[in-house]
Amino acid sequence: MDRTRFLFLALMLSALVASAGLAFAQDADPAMDKGSTGDVSGPFDLERCVQRALEFNPNMQSIRAQLRGAQHGQRSALGKFGPTLSGSYGYTYYNRKYQYSNNDGDWVASLNLTQPIFQGFNLLAGWQKAKLNRESTEASLTNVELTLIESVQSNFLSLLKARMDVKSAEDSVARLESQLKVTSAFYEVGLRPKAEVLDAEVDLATARQELLKARNAVSTQETQLNTLLNIPLEAPIKYVGELKYIPFGLTLKECLIRAYDHRPDLIMGLKSVEMAQKDVTMAESSFYPSVNGHWDYVTRGDDAVVNGSGYASERSGEYWTAGVDASMDIFQWGSDYYESKQYAEMVKQMEADLENTRLNAGFEVKSSILNLQEAADRISVAKKSVVAAEEAYRMAVARYQAQVGTNTDVLNAQDRLSMAEAQLSQALADYGTAVSKLYVAMGEKNLGLKEVK
Repeated sequence: MDRTRFLFLALMLSALVASAGLAFAQDADPAMDKGSTGDVSGPFDLERCVQRALEFNPNMQSIRAQLRGAQHGQRSALGKFGPTLSGSYGYTYYNRKYQYSNNDGDWVASLNLTQPIFQGFNLLAGWQKAKLNRESTEASLTNVELTLIESVQSNFLSLLKARMDVKSAEDSVARLESQLKVTSAFYEVGLRPKAEVLDAEVDLATARQELLKARNAVSTQETQLNTLLNIPLEAPIKYVGELKYIPFGLTLKECLIRAYDHRPDLIMGLKSVEMAQKDVTMAESSFYPSVNGHWDYVTRGDDAVVNGSGYASERSGEYWTAGVDASMDIFQWGSDYYESKQYAEMVKQMEADLENTRLNAGFEVKSSILNLQEAADRISVAKKSVVAAEEAYRMAVARYQAQVGTNTDVLNAQDRLSMAEAQLSQALADYGTAVSKLYVAMGEKNLGLKEVK
């Protein structure tokens, strides 16, 4: 039996080493290599920015780690269906001679193999709950992706708006500089008072301050994008793109259908209800008996080798047993009963929360569509306003140069033109943001904000 015992213990050790190696291989994730920062050369349009954020943003790395943990939890729950092998080894001292070995000490080594047969549906419900938790975490991953997509797209659109504001501010400064030259020339020949020159200088200084603010806003948005994309703040990234109208032809009904089918928070809510139902099943498992099969191997001896030496017979020094046992808690003063009722009420709570989430989802879709329609109307009005303001400014300048208009008329026209350009850039940015929010509200990923039917 010594050789058999040695081979058995060696097999156990090999199995443990192999299991540890498998676990290490599963835990290794090359995608989590912190030294990998990806390629940041070349221009970054909206779609590339979103793809970069989805791959390298720390929030994505966090939720992916959570998902891997949920996958390991599901494997752990599945492993509870299998047998459990345990071993023990020790020495016991007796205050009188032990009856089998006639010694005052006893060395014992044992192995125990236990196989659960029936646990009142507890193991099955536990595995199903772990599976639902993994599926819920997958939906949570999608939810984090959508949130990140919306954040990147919003900041990218804000960057494009800031650049339009810079262009408008530069044009404003150029127009005011030209007007200042004309006014100064008229003043030098005595055609205009000094006050008009001073007014032009004040307006030019104000325009230059607005230009500085606009350029700072561009730098701030570029820094924010670098942060979202996990790119060093000092990296000279070239962000490219322009604000434009994005066609969107879906009706409210079509948007709601897509939202109810795809929104990850609704999927997470449904999984929460199902997990709560599994908690009820697990709580009710104490109402059933627990049945296990077991096999035990024991070897004794009067020394550390535990080879049966010192015992009267080999049977008393080494033996194995096998059997099946069942146990059940008959009465617990209602603790198990009320625990199951507690989880049953949690199911109702989760169902109510899910319905509330569904209502909020419909509101978000409707609100996003209204914002989109409003921004689209504003774009149309703003474009006409810019055309009218440009013509009004041209006429004011012509009248001033012909000595039939005032400097105030020119400055007012310039101010109205700058305001019209700002309204147009704001309307375009708001429209793009509304489209982004609407796709997120539907639970869909439109990385580059392209037309989707």
